Amino acid sequence: MERKIVKLQGLNIDSFSFEDAVEYAKNISGQIVTLNPEMVNNASKNQDFANIINSAELVIPDGVGVELGLKILGKNVKRIAGIEFSHKLIEECAKNRQSVALIGAKPAIVEKAKENLQREFPDLYITYTHDGYFDDDEKIISEVKIRQPRLILCALGSPKQEEFIFKAKKDFPDSIFIGVGGSFDVWSGVVERAPEIYQKLGLEWLYRTIKDPKRFKRIFPTLPLFVLKVLREKFIPRGV
Repeated sequence: MERKIVKLQGLNIDSFSFEDAVEYAKNISGQIVTLNPEMVNNASKNQDFANIINSAELVIPDGVGVELGLKILGKNVKRIAGIEFSHKLIEECAKNRQSVALIGAKPAIVEKAKENLQREFPDLYITYTHDGYFDDDEKIISEVKIRQPRLILCALGSPKQEEFIFKAKKDFPDSIFIGVGGSFDVWSGVVERAPEIYQKLGLEWLYRTIKDPKRFKRIFPTLPLFVLKVLREKFIPRGV
């Protein structure tokens, strides 16, 4: 299966369906980026971060904003929710007796996420966990390297998780890395996922903002500015 890449603000995005993205991921190693508008905006200001995204082995459009941006550019690419995609790969690992590592979040949260995932998937082998409060990347990388898990999920927040993965992936020829943001909070049960209607409409960000108004400053003006940039991309060639 070959990648079918489309461009948004100079960034590579794969145009797979959910099912094809999962199938593709099962046969690769390296970095998977779950791209949202905030990350696109960060990449526009940080070329090193943009290079990390464009060197990733798979980039899925996580977030309705990215789907909307691509639609504005005439590209019909459906959103793939990063938390659902990662959960499906965990299920595949359990089914195939492949090991998983969890890195990030608070100590109690990552341990509770591990407990809940192993309860959900009795055959799941989580061989390594570590919270996100560390300064020595090389120490964590060396500890995980001993175990060589198939799937390594990093919940360190963006761009830290993408930068960590980019640094680490060269030492893991058979592993998939995914930056999963706040997914451990949901899997631990500490944070409730948005109701299904919000998920279907791609409005989980709105539900989380209603629940936690402090997120408003992060979402706005990021989302409107993102849409304006995409409109500019549509009508004014890049570099003009």
